Amino acid sequence: MLRHLSDRVPGRQSDLRLAAGHCRALEDAVARLRERQLPLLTAWGEALAGLLPAGGRLLAAGNGGSAAQAQHLTAELVGRYAAERRGFSALALHAETSSVTAIGNDYGYDEVFARQVEAHGRPGDVLVALSTSGRSPNLLRAAETARDCGLGVWAMTGRRPNPLAAVADEVLDIDAELTATVQELHLLALHVVCECFDAALARRQEPGLREPA
Repeated sequence: MLRHLSDRVPGRQSDLRLAAGHCRALEDAVARLRERQLPLLTAWGEALAGLLPAGGRLLAAGNGGSAAQAQHLTAELVGRYAAERRGFSALALHAETSSVTAIGNDYGYDEVFARQVEAHGRPGDVLVALSTSGRSPNLLRAAETARDCGLGVWAMTGRRPNPLAAVADEVLDIDAELTATVQELHLLALHVVCECFDAALARRQEPGLREPA
């Protein structure tokens, strides 16, 4: 029986302290983001509202949990965030499984994103690279390739300094100790960008933008 299970778990008080500490770390990180990084996120939303309707493309990449965040972002752009609108071009590079495995097999795993940036990216497009450590070699290679191909590079990382932040044009760096907290703040940041993107589209009177039924 699972009724009243929380009353019978051994070590419940220590686990509750751990859970409370996790929540406090998240709250503190949110406060720091709100204080100093909202202008960057609103600027990213505005920039995408100029780029994507004009035929530009967003490429996104990450590893592990950051891969899930990257794919979440592209889904919000190809699908929708809140307001009903047409879809926009956004690709999560790790989700191209045949390309990833072929490139990894033929060129090595460090090239799995860079090769796709070279194939899909065009001057003026944007690469969003997500890494909690900022040290993933495949993302560093992707960022370098994007710069060489004329793309903008937006990095979402943990604390600076880190190599990915050093090569990016714009950086959202999360001041947090735990990897989980960084990932949770990245998701919040992506939602803020999407919300600002929709708002900027509305200001530009993008055709077909309306509230969902």
